[in-house]
Amino acid sequence: MPSEMTLKNARVVLDDEIVSGSVTIRDGVIVDADTSSSDVGDDMEGDYLIPGLVELHTDHLESHYAPRPGVLWNSIAALQAHDAQVAGSGITTVFDCLRLGSDEFGGFKKGEMRVIADALETAAAEDRLRASHMIHLRCEVSASDVLEHFDDFRTDPQVRLASLMDHAPGQRQFQTIEQYTLYYRKKRNLSDSDFERFIAYRLEESSLYAAPHRKAIVEACTKRGIALASHDDATIEHVEESKGFGVRLAEFPTSFEAAQASHQAGMAVLMGAPNVVRGKSHSGNISARTLADEGVLDVLSSDYVPLSLIHAPFVLAADESSGITLPRAIRMVSATPARAVGLDDRGRIANGLRADLVRVRVRNDRSVPIVKSVWREGQRVA
Repeated sequence: MPSEMTLKNARVVLDDEIVSGSVTIRDGVIVDADTSSSDVGDDMEGDYLIPGLVELHTDHLESHYAPRPGVLWNSIAALQAHDAQVAGSGITTVFDCLRLGSDEFGGFKKGEMRVIADALETAAAEDRLRASHMIHLRCEVSASDVLEHFDDFRTDPQVRLASLMDHAPGQRQFQTIEQYTLYYRKKRNLSDSDFERFIAYRLEESSLYAAPHRKAIVEACTKRGIALASHDDATIEHVEESKGFGVRLAEFPTSFEAAQASHQAGMAVLMGAPNVVRGKSHSGNISARTLADEGVLDVLSSDYVPLSLIHAPFVLAADESSGITLPRAIRMVSATPARAVGLDDRGRIANGLRADLVRVRVRNDRSVPIVKSVWREGQRVA
Protein backbone atom coordinates (compact mmCIF):
# COMPACT_ATOMS: atom_id res chain seq x y z
CA MET A 1 0.00 0.00 0.00
CA PRO A 2 1.43 3.41 -0.95
CA SER A 3 2.20 5.67 2.00
CA GLU A 4 0.44 8.57 0.24
CA MET A 5 -2.44 8.76 -2.19
CA THR A 6 -4.94 11.32 -3.43
CA LEU A 7 -8.60 10.83 -4.25
CA LYS A 8 -9.51 13.54 -6.75
CA ASN A 9 -12.61 14.87 -8.54
CA ALA A 10 -14.95 14.05 -5.67
CA ARG A 11 -17.93 15.71 -4.03
CA VAL A 12 -16.43 15.76 -0.54
CA VAL A 13 -18.99 15.78 2.28
CA LEU A 14 -17.59 17.87 5.13
CA ASP A 15 -19.22 18.74 8.47
CA ASP A 16 -21.50 21.46 7.08
CA GLU A 17 -20.99 21.58 3.33
CA ILE A 18 -20.23 19.62 0.19
CA VAL A 19 -17.20 20.77 -1.80
CA SER A 20 -15.74 19.67 -5.09
CA GLY A 21 -12.13 18.71 -4.68
CA SER A 22 -9.74 16.06 -3.48
CA VAL A 23 -8.57 14.32 -0.32
CA THR A 24 -4.95 13.35 0.31
CA ILE A 25 -4.02 10.51 2.65
CA ARG A 26 -0.63 9.81 4.15
CA ASP A 27 0.17 6.82 6.35
CA GLY A 28 -3.51 6.15 6.98
CA VAL A 29 -4.33 9.72 8.03
CA ILE A 30 -6.06 12.56 6.16
CA VAL A 31 -3.51 15.30 5.52
CA ASP A 32 -5.44 17.53 3.13
CA ALA A 33 -9.01 18.10 1.98
CA ASP A 34 -8.56 20.56 -0.89
CA THR A 35 -11.22 22.34 -2.93
CA SER A 36 -8.88 22.83 -5.88
CA SER A 37 -8.66 20.34 -8.70
CA SER A 38 -5.76 17.90 -8.78
CA ASP A 39 -3.91 16.51 -11.77
CA VAL A 40 -2.79 13.43 -9.87
CA GLY A 41 -4.62 10.76 -7.91
CA ASP A 42 -7.45 8.29 -8.31
CA ASP A 43 -10.42 9.82 -10.12
CA MET A 44 -13.68 9.63 -8.11
CA GLU A 45 -15.61 10.69 -11.25
CA GLY A 46 -17.73 13.19 -9.31
CA ASP A 47 -18.98 10.63 -6.78
CA TYR A 48 -19.53 11.54 -3.14
CA LEU A 49 -16.67 10.98 -0.72
CA ILE A 50 -17.99 10.64 2.83
CA PRO A 51 -16.50 9.63 6.18
CA GLY A 52 -16.53 5.93 7.00
CA LEU A 53 -19.76 5.06 8.81
CA VAL A 54 -19.73 4.38 12.56
CA GLU A 55 -22.24 1.71 13.60
CA LEU A 56 -23.07 1.60 17.32
CA HIS A 57 -25.87 -0.97 17.45
CA THR A 58 -26.19 -3.99 15.20
CA ASP A 59 -27.20 -7.53 16.14
CA HIS A 60 -26.60 -8.62 12.56
CA LEU A 61 -23.69 -10.83 13.65
CA GLU A 62 -26.13 -13.05 15.55
CA SER A 63 -27.87 -14.02 12.32
CA HIS A 64 -24.57 -15.41 10.99
CA TYR A 65 -23.57 -17.13 14.22
CA ALA A 66 -27.01 -18.71 14.74
CA PRO A 67 -28.48 -18.86 11.21
CA ARG A 68 -31.16 -21.42 12.12
CA PRO A 69 -32.72 -22.61 15.38
CA GLY A 70 -30.29 -25.01 17.03
CA VAL A 71 -27.49 -24.23 14.56
CA LEU A 72 -24.31 -22.45 15.70
CA TRP A 73 -21.94 -21.60 12.86
CA ASN A 74 -18.16 -21.52 13.07
CA SER A 75 -17.50 -18.24 14.92
CA ILE A 76 -14.66 -17.04 12.71
CA ALA A 77 -16.59 -17.85 9.53
CA ALA A 78 -19.69 -16.12 10.90
CA LEU A 79 -17.65 -13.06 11.78
CA GLN A 80 -16.00 -12.85 8.36
CA ALA A 81 -19.37 -13.09 6.60
CA HIS A 82 -20.77 -10.33 8.82
CA ASP A 83 -17.67 -8.18 8.39
CA ALA A 84 -17.79 -8.41 4.60
CA GLN A 85 -21.39 -7.22 4.52
CA VAL A 86 -20.70 -4.44 7.00
CA ALA A 87 -17.68 -3.10 5.11
CA GLY A 88 -19.51 -3.43 1.81
CA SER A 89 -22.17 -1.13 3.27
CA GLY A 90 -19.62 1.60 3.99
CA ILE A 91 -19.26 0.85 7.71
CA THR A 92 -15.64 1.18 8.82
CA THR A 93 -16.23 1.07 12.60
CA VAL A 94 -18.79 -1.34 14.00
CA PHE A 95 -19.91 -2.07 17.54
CA ASP A 96 -21.05 -5.69 17.43
CA CYS A 97 -23.91 -6.32 19.85
CA LEU A 98 -23.51 -9.33 22.10
CA ARG A 99 -26.66 -10.26 24.00
CA LEU A 100 -26.30 -10.99 27.72
CA GLY A 101 -29.09 -12.65 29.70
CA SER A 102 -31.25 -15.62 28.80
CA ASP A 103 -34.37 -17.36 30.13
CA GLU A 104 -36.18 -20.67 29.90
CA PHE A 105 -37.84 -19.57 26.66
CA GLY A 106 -34.60 -18.98 24.79
CA GLY A 107 -31.54 -16.80 24.39
CA PHE A 108 -27.85 -17.56 24.29
CA LYS A 109 -26.33 -19.53 27.14
CA LYS A 110 -23.46 -18.34 29.32
CA GLY A 111 -20.20 -18.59 27.41
CA GLU A 112 -21.67 -18.39 23.90
CA MET A 113 -21.13 -14.64 23.59
CA ARG A 114 -17.63 -15.12 24.97
CA VAL A 115 -16.96 -17.44 22.02
CA ILE A 116 -17.83 -14.60 19.62
CA ALA A 117 -15.72 -12.11 21.57
CA ASP A 118 -12.75 -14.47 21.41
CA ALA A 119 -13.30 -14.86 17.69
CA LEU A 120 -13.26 -11.07 17.28
CA GLU A 121 -9.93 -10.87 19.06
CA THR A 122 -8.44 -13.71 17.02
CA ALA A 123 -9.73 -12.35 13.71
CA ALA A 124 -8.30 -8.90 14.40
CA ALA A 125 -4.92 -10.38 15.35
CA GLU A 126 -4.88 -12.43 12.14
CA ASP A 127 -5.87 -9.44 9.98
CA ARG A 128 -9.07 -11.12 8.78
CA LEU A 129 -11.33 -8.07 9.14
CA ARG A 130 -12.11 -5.15 6.87
CA ALA A 131 -13.81 -2.93 9.47
CA SER A 132 -12.69 -1.96 12.97
CA HIS A 133 -14.77 -4.03 15.42
CA MET A 134 -15.64 -3.22 19.02
CA ILE A 135 -18.14 -4.78 21.41
CA HIS A 136 -21.50 -3.44 22.55
CA LEU A 137 -22.98 -5.49 25.40
CA ARG A 138 -26.77 -5.62 25.25
CA CYS A 139 -27.62 -6.34 28.88
CA GLU A 140 -31.12 -7.69 29.53
CA VAL A 141 -31.29 -6.42 33.11
CA SER A 142 -34.49 -8.32 33.91
CA ALA A 143 -32.86 -11.70 33.17
CA SER A 144 -31.84 -13.64 36.27
CA ASP A 145 -28.45 -14.62 34.82
CA VAL A 146 -27.36 -11.35 33.18
CA LEU A 147 -24.66 -10.65 35.77
CA GLU A 148 -23.23 -14.15 35.30
CA HIS A 149 -23.00 -13.45 31.58
CA PHE A 150 -21.53 -10.01 32.25
CA ASP A 151 -18.74 -11.60 34.31
CA ASP A 152 -17.27 -13.00 31.08
CA PHE A 153 -16.53 -9.43 29.94
CA ARG A 154 -15.49 -7.56 33.07
CA THR A 155 -11.89 -7.18 31.89
CA ASP A 156 -12.32 -7.33 28.10
CA PRO A 157 -10.85 -4.17 26.48
CA GLN A 158 -12.94 -4.77 23.34
CA VAL A 159 -16.05 -3.64 25.27
CA ARG A 160 -16.66 0.05 24.62
CA LEU A 161 -20.44 0.34 25.04
CA ALA A 162 -23.17 -1.31 27.14
CA SER A 163 -26.92 -0.82 26.90
CA LEU A 164 -29.46 -1.37 29.67
CA MET A 165 -32.48 -3.25 28.32
CA ASP A 166 -35.72 -4.51 29.81
CA HIS A 167 -38.07 -6.14 27.31
CA ALA A 168 -40.73 -7.15 29.82
CA PRO A 169 -44.31 -6.48 28.61
CA GLY A 170 -46.14 -3.26 29.41
CA GLN A 171 -43.15 -0.94 29.47
CA ARG A 172 -40.42 0.65 27.35
CA GLN A 173 -40.41 -0.92 23.86
CA PHE A 174 -43.71 -2.70 24.42
CA GLN A 175 -45.91 -0.31 26.36
CA THR A 176 -49.09 -2.24 25.58
CA ILE A 177 -49.78 -5.96 25.78
CA GLU A 178 -51.10 -5.78 22.21
CA GLN A 179 -47.69 -4.72 20.91
CA TYR A 180 -45.99 -7.40 22.97
CA THR A 181 -48.38 -10.13 21.80
CA LEU A 182 -47.96 -9.21 18.14
CA TYR A 183 -44.16 -9.31 18.36
CA TYR A 184 -43.32 -12.13 20.77
CA ARG A 185 -46.14 -14.60 20.26
CA LYS A 186 -45.59 -14.58 16.54
CA LYS A 187 -41.79 -14.66 16.91
CA ARG A 188 -41.79 -17.58 19.35
CA ASN A 189 -44.85 -19.38 17.93
CA LEU A 190 -46.35 -19.91 21.41
CA SER A 191 -49.74 -21.39 22.28
CA ASP A 192 -52.22 -19.36 24.37
CA SER A 193 -51.21 -21.09 27.60
CA ASP A 194 -47.48 -20.90 26.89
CA PHE A 195 -47.76 -17.22 26.00
CA GLU A 196 -49.62 -16.42 29.22
CA ARG A 197 -46.93 -18.25 31.18
CA PHE A 198 -44.24 -16.39 29.24
CA ILE A 199 -45.77 -13.00 30.12
CA ALA A 200 -46.10 -13.87 33.81
CA TYR A 201 -42.54 -15.13 33.91
CA ARG A 202 -41.11 -12.00 32.24
CA LEU A 203 -43.05 -9.65 34.52
CA GLU A 204 -41.86 -11.49 37.62
CA GLU A 205 -38.26 -11.44 36.43
CA SER A 206 -38.42 -7.71 35.72
CA SER A 207 -39.86 -6.99 39.16
CA LEU A 208 -37.17 -9.04 40.90
CA TYR A 209 -34.04 -8.27 38.93
CA ALA A 210 -34.25 -5.17 36.71
CA ALA A 211 -33.39 -2.49 39.27
CA PRO A 212 -30.49 -4.23 41.08
CA HIS A 213 -28.99 -5.57 37.85
CA ARG A 214 -29.20 -2.18 36.16
CA LYS A 215 -27.40 -0.57 39.11
CA ALA A 216 -24.67 -3.24 39.20
CA ILE A 217 -23.93 -2.97 35.47
CA VAL A 218 -23.85 0.84 35.60
CA GLU A 219 -21.35 0.74 38.47
CA ALA A 220 -19.10 -1.76 36.68
CA CYS A 221 -19.14 0.16 33.38
CA THR A 222 -18.62 3.54 35.02
CA LYS A 223 -15.58 2.21 36.85
CA ARG A 224 -14.05 1.02 33.56
CA GLY A 225 -15.02 4.05 31.48
CA ILE A 226 -17.40 2.07 29.25
CA ALA A 227 -20.02 4.30 27.61
CA LEU A 228 -23.60 3.60 28.66
CA ALA A 229 -26.77 3.55 26.57
CA SER A 230 -30.36 3.52 27.70
CA HIS A 231 -32.76 1.42 25.67
CA ASP A 232 -36.40 2.04 24.74
CA ASP A 233 -36.96 4.85 27.26
CA ALA A 234 -40.65 5.74 27.08
CA THR A 235 -41.29 8.28 29.85
CA ILE A 236 -39.70 11.34 31.43
CA GLU A 237 -39.05 9.17 34.50
CA HIS A 238 -37.05 6.73 32.38
CA VAL A 239 -34.99 9.62 31.00
CA GLU A 240 -34.33 11.04 34.47
CA GLU A 241 -33.10 7.63 35.58
CA SER A 242 -30.79 7.45 32.56
CA LYS A 243 -29.41 10.93 33.32
CA GLY A 244 -28.64 9.82 36.86
CA PHE A 245 -26.69 6.84 35.52
CA GLY A 246 -24.56 9.04 33.25
CA VAL A 247 -26.00 7.59 30.04
CA ARG A 248 -24.50 9.15 26.89
CA LEU A 249 -26.64 7.44 24.25
CA ALA A 250 -30.44 7.13 24.22
CA GLU A 251 -31.23 4.11 22.05
CA PHE A 252 -34.63 3.83 20.39
CA PRO A 253 -36.76 6.05 22.66
CA THR A 254 -40.35 4.97 22.10
CA SER A 255 -42.08 8.33 22.55
CA PHE A 256 -41.47 11.87 21.39
CA GLU A 257 -41.41 13.09 24.99
CA ALA A 258 -38.61 10.70 25.91
CA ALA A 259 -36.61 11.51 22.78
CA GLN A 260 -36.93 15.25 23.30
CA ALA A 261 -36.00 15.05 26.98
CA SER A 262 -32.98 12.86 26.18
CA HIS A 263 -31.80 15.23 23.47
CA GLN A 264 -32.20 18.26 25.73
CA ALA A 265 -30.25 16.46 28.48
CA GLY A 266 -27.28 16.07 26.15
CA MET A 267 -27.73 12.40 25.32
CA ALA A 268 -27.35 11.44 21.67
CA VAL A 269 -30.71 10.10 20.50
CA LEU A 270 -30.28 6.96 18.37
CA MET A 271 -32.93 5.50 16.11
CA GLY A 272 -32.93 2.74 13.53
CA ALA A 273 -31.99 3.48 9.94
CA PRO A 274 -34.54 0.84 8.81
CA ASN A 275 -37.16 2.99 10.56
CA VAL A 276 -36.14 5.91 8.32
CA VAL A 277 -36.06 3.83 5.14
CA ARG A 278 -39.44 2.20 5.87
CA GLY A 279 -40.98 5.38 7.26
CA LYS A 280 -42.13 3.69 10.45
CA SER A 281 -41.09 1.54 13.41
CA HIS A 282 -41.42 -2.24 13.08
CA SER A 283 -42.86 -2.36 16.62
CA GLY A 284 -45.33 0.51 16.23
CA ASN A 285 -43.43 3.17 18.20
CA ILE A 286 -42.42 6.71 17.22
CA SER A 287 -41.16 7.26 13.67
CA ALA A 288 -37.51 8.23 13.30
CA ARG A 289 -38.49 10.69 10.58
CA THR A 290 -40.78 12.46 13.04
CA LEU A 291 -37.86 12.90 15.43
CA ALA A 292 -35.66 14.09 12.57
CA ASP A 293 -38.28 16.67 11.53
CA GLU A 294 -38.43 17.93 15.12
CA GLY A 295 -34.65 18.21 15.40
CA VAL A 296 -34.17 15.61 18.14
CA LEU A 297 -32.59 12.78 16.11
CA ASP A 298 -28.80 12.58 16.48
CA VAL A 299 -27.62 9.08 15.50
CA LEU A 300 -28.77 6.34 13.16
CA SER A 301 -28.05 2.63 13.54
CA SER A 302 -28.46 -0.11 10.94
CA ASP A 303 -29.87 -2.42 13.67
CA TYR A 304 -30.74 -5.46 11.52
CA VAL A 305 -30.03 -4.28 7.91
CA PRO A 306 -26.41 -3.13 7.39
CA LEU A 307 -27.01 -1.32 4.09
CA SER A 308 -29.73 0.82 5.70
CA LEU A 309 -27.04 2.89 7.44
CA ILE A 310 -25.87 4.44 4.18
CA HIS A 311 -29.34 4.41 2.60
CA ALA A 312 -31.13 6.35 5.35
CA PRO A 313 -29.09 9.62 5.17
CA PHE A 314 -29.87 9.95 1.48
CA VAL A 315 -33.55 9.28 2.18
CA LEU A 316 -33.58 12.05 4.80
CA ALA A 317 -31.70 14.51 2.61
CA ALA A 318 -34.00 13.83 -0.38
CA ASP A 319 -37.09 14.75 1.67
CA GLU A 320 -37.32 18.50 1.12
CA SER A 321 -39.91 18.90 3.87
CA SER A 322 -37.43 17.70 6.51
CA GLY A 323 -34.95 20.53 5.97
CA ILE A 324 -32.10 18.08 6.61
CA THR A 325 -29.05 18.58 4.42
CA LEU A 326 -26.88 15.69 3.31
CA PRO A 327 -23.94 16.81 5.50
CA ARG A 328 -26.24 16.87 8.53
CA ALA A 329 -27.64 13.43 7.68
CA ILE A 330 -24.14 12.01 7.17
CA ARG A 331 -23.11 13.32 10.61
CA MET A 332 -25.81 11.06 12.09
CA VAL A 333 -23.90 8.00 10.85
CA SER A 334 -20.34 9.20 11.30
CA ALA A 335 -19.22 12.15 13.46
CA THR A 336 -22.00 12.09 16.06
CA PRO A 337 -21.91 8.35 16.88
CA ALA A 338 -18.10 8.50 17.03
CA ARG A 339 -18.23 11.41 19.47
CA ALA A 340 -20.94 9.74 21.59
CA VAL A 341 -18.59 6.87 22.47
CA GLY A 342 -15.39 8.89 22.71
CA LEU A 343 -13.85 8.01 19.34
CA ASP A 344 -12.43 11.41 18.46
CA ASP A 345 -10.02 10.14 15.80
CA ARG A 346 -12.65 9.36 13.13
CA GLY A 347 -16.08 10.21 11.73
CA ARG A 348 -15.16 13.35 9.77
CA ILE A 349 -13.12 14.31 6.73
CA ALA A 350 -10.60 16.60 8.40
CA ASN A 351 -6.84 16.89 8.64
CA GLY A 352 -5.26 14.63 11.24
CA LEU A 353 -8.14 12.13 11.45
CA ARG A 354 -8.19 8.49 10.35
CA ALA A 355 -8.61 8.07 6.62
CA ASP A 356 -11.84 6.08 6.92
CA LEU A 357 -13.62 7.00 3.71
CA VAL A 358 -16.41 5.79 1.44
CA ARG A 359 -16.96 6.54 -2.23
CA VAL A 360 -20.70 6.64 -2.92
CA ARG A 361 -22.54 6.95 -6.21
CA VAL A 362 -26.20 7.99 -6.33
CA ARG A 363 -28.16 7.53 -9.54
CA ASN A 364 -30.83 9.95 -8.40
CA ASP A 365 -31.79 11.55 -5.10
CA ARG A 366 -34.22 8.82 -4.07
CA SER A 367 -32.41 5.70 -5.25
CA VAL A 368 -30.42 3.26 -3.14
CA PRO A 369 -26.83 4.58 -3.00
CA ILE A 370 -24.06 2.45 -4.46
CA VAL A 371 -20.95 1.87 -2.36
CA LYS A 372 -18.12 1.96 -4.89
CA SER A 373 -15.05 1.86 -2.61
CA VAL A 374 -14.24 1.80 1.11
CA TRP A 375 -10.97 2.71 2.83
CA ARG A 376 -10.10 2.06 6.47
CA GLU A 377 -7.08 3.98 7.71
CA GLY A 378 -6.16 4.61 4.08
CA GLN A 379 -6.26 0.95 3.08
CA ARG A 380 -8.79 -0.17 0.48
CA VAL A 381 -11.04 -2.77 2.16
CA ALA A 382 -14.05 -2.90 -0.18
